[in-house]
Amino acid sequence: MDDFIDSTLKNIPSGVLVLNQDLEIKFCNQKAIDFLNRFELPDEITNVSTKIFQAINKSNIREEFPGEIYITRKFDGSPSTWIFRMFISEEPKPFVQVHIIEEPVSNKLDLNKIRQQFKLTRRETDVLRRVLDGLENIEIAEELDTDTQTIQDYLNNICRKTGFHDISVLVHSLLNDSI
Repeated sequence: MDDFIDSTLKNIPSGVLVLNQDLEIKFCNQKAIDFLNRFELPDEITNVSTKIFQAINKSNIREEFPGEIYITRKFDGSPSTWIFRMFISEEPKPFVQVHIIEEPVSNKLDLNKIRQQFKLTRRETDVLRRVLDGLENIEIAEELDTDTQTIQDYLNNICRKTGFHDISVLVHSLLNDSI
């Protein structure tokens, strides 16, 4: 059962971290660790968590927090919008669970249409998606389990097929819907 739980937590598409009443991180999965290695947790998470624990201690959590709790943030160095969804647990010990969800830029584009329009391979489209989402070549290579030269070869093919001489100009054109 532990393998099942470990595998599930590893493959959840969002980062998950758990804060205790002392605002210490008591658990976080790999995606949360990856997020924390790139960015700092927004101050609003700490501020809201403090208010949650105060409400729990006063036994009026449902009155003060009757609905879902979402915080949305953009970070320097990331084209994505980040959503922090907070869940409250009162028992057996109070904790706040925070799901960190990345809403990548590529989700706003019809990459299948772009793939067909420029006759990109699926792998080239995978690379393009990651470039749109702000990943560096080395990060793309790690995610796709290949080397950076192969990623550069894909980028060269994408530029050739789309008629752009620079991938950043292509990305700018796609994001501004000028293709």
